[in-house]
Amino acid sequence: MGSKTKTFTFEEVAKHNHRKDCWIIVNGKVYDVTPFLEDHPGGDEVLVTATEKDATSDFEDIGHSESAIEMMQTYLVGEVDTNTLPTQATNTPRPPTQAPANSNQSAGFVLKMLQYLVPLLILGFAFALQYYGKRNKSNEAEN
Repeated sequence: MGSKTKTFTFEEVAKHNHRKDCWIIVNGKVYDVTPFLEDHPGGDEVLVTATEKDATSDFEDIGHSESAIEMMQTYLVGEVDTNTLPTQATNTPRPPTQAPANSNQSAGFVLKMLQYLVPLLILGFAFALQYYGKRNKSNEAEN
């Protein structure tokens, strides 16, 4: 692991901020996640937006699995000099947005409901077709 102990400044890491060259900082370590962008379950945009800042809180808020945490070691390129981290990048408060949060919650609820209702409706439709198909066949057989 001697080759992966390079220390980068925040400015050096922040230059790697796009899809063809994407580095993130998590828990003081620097990861080149460029090869993982297409495979990331949350999509590549999640990782790209985690560049140019300390993404530790973003990473921990998601609740990654143990295997995901182990997989990160594959992409480790070094550590970040924490003295070079901007204070604004680690402690940026979210602006208060009360109204959109409520609409996002209701939209999320509707999407979760649709996630269950759509398959049930499709199953119901399939059973209805099967039932009426058998019924029509038995009517034709009687005639």
